[in-house]
Amino acid sequence: MKRYLTFLWQCLRISFVGDWRYYAWMSVLTVFALLGLHAWCRQLVGGLATTGMTDQVSWGVYIANFTYLVGLAAAAAMLVIPVYIYRNMHLHDVVIFGELLAVAVIIMCLLFVTVDLGRPDRSLHLIQRFNFPVSMLTWDVIALNGYLLLNLHICGYLIYCAYCERKPSRAFYVPFVFIAIVWAVSIHTVTAFLYVGLGGRPFWNSAIIAPRFLASAFAAGPAFIILTLQIVRRYTSYRVGDEALLTLRRIVQVAAIINLFLLGCELFTEFYSDSAHTASSRYLFLGLHGRNALVPWIWTAVVFNSVATVLLVLPSSRGLKVLNVACVLAIVGIWIEKGMGLIVPAFIPTPLGEIVEYVPTINEVLISLGIWAFGLLLYTVFVRMSVPVLSGELTYRRLYGPLRQDHPRSQAETAA
Repeated sequence: MKRYLTFLWQCLRISFVGDWRYYAWMSVLTVFALLGLHAWCRQLVGGLATTGMTDQVSWGVYIANFTYLVGLAAAAAMLVIPVYIYRNMHLHDVVIFGELLAVAVIIMCLLFVTVDLGRPDRSLHLIQRFNFPVSMLTWDVIALNGYLLLNLHICGYLIYCAYCERKPSRAFYVPFVFIAIVWAVSIHTVTAFLYVGLGGRPFWNSAIIAPRFLASAFAAGPAFIILTLQIVRRYTSYRVGDEALLTLRRIVQVAAIINLFLLGCELFTEFYSDSAHTASSRYLFLGLHGRNALVPWIWTAVVFNSVATVLLVLPSSRGLKVLNVACVLAIVGIWIEKGMGLIVPAFIPTPLGEIVEYVPTINEVLISLGIWAFGLLLYTVFVRMSVPVLSGELTYRRLYGPLRQDHPRSQAETAA
């Protein structure tokens, strides 16, 4: 226990150490996080009236970000599957970064749900009347919190073993890895079912929503990891090979193609039938009765996703510059498509035929930026703590000398 507490203290201490770029980055994130906290306090006082949400459009930028971030958490699964199922060792040393991203992203998801509640104390109602298994919301609560705990255990155990210079016991983490793979698919499926199960919103009443969630998630998550690994490689001593980046590129490439194909299938189904239920899709892509607030956004997303897919297919994307451009375009394009482009149009028009457009307020934007800043702050701290341990720069032996003689590693080294 003493050694574990020492490990936690050293990780906390090193998270405050870095060069001027690290301090500048952390300072910017802290400022935005505090601005978001202040905006949330204003929302607590003034209620959801401080947001752009109305009785007609009751979900906005908070749930849009939540939907996108649930997909981003798939980065962990898309690193784990090649390593533990297909035995692709190129990604073995970088799996931990996907797991750490999943932890930070799920915390952000829970924060977005909290601010969307208006009054966080209302979450007690969910605990008092946990309507399981009838309510899809309770399934989502279990899926998100379970995935968070699984990734916390896997990350914590592997990093602590590296700190002690001890080989991890497969019995303590491999079963949880395979459970996490299934769980990663479940959080996207359950979240999609939350929308699909609302019969009064024809825009969501499609069996293809869950596969679209998975395809976009498997593109955006690894794309974010590609950018992260390059930053880690450039500014730390931890070495990440090009083979790992190219393997992730192939994953993003296939997922981006599937995502575009599924989007095309959805558009054909909506517009070819030309029924009354296509009103929400018409509002999103073409505008409806002169209301077209989301039209520029969704076509920007379509262009970004298309260009990113073309770049990923071209051989030039094996170069890091083109690959980085494709990843950024995919991340932004999928955020628009699976965020505002998926949530808001379902409420327009209302079941009564009203057309009430939604525009987020400055307060909403500040809260959203604050949560994003806090999540990136957490992820930066996680990476900052992990890299020295994984690279062997921060270990118990280096700080306090050899382990006790009754430790298996110490005995083996003494015998050697």
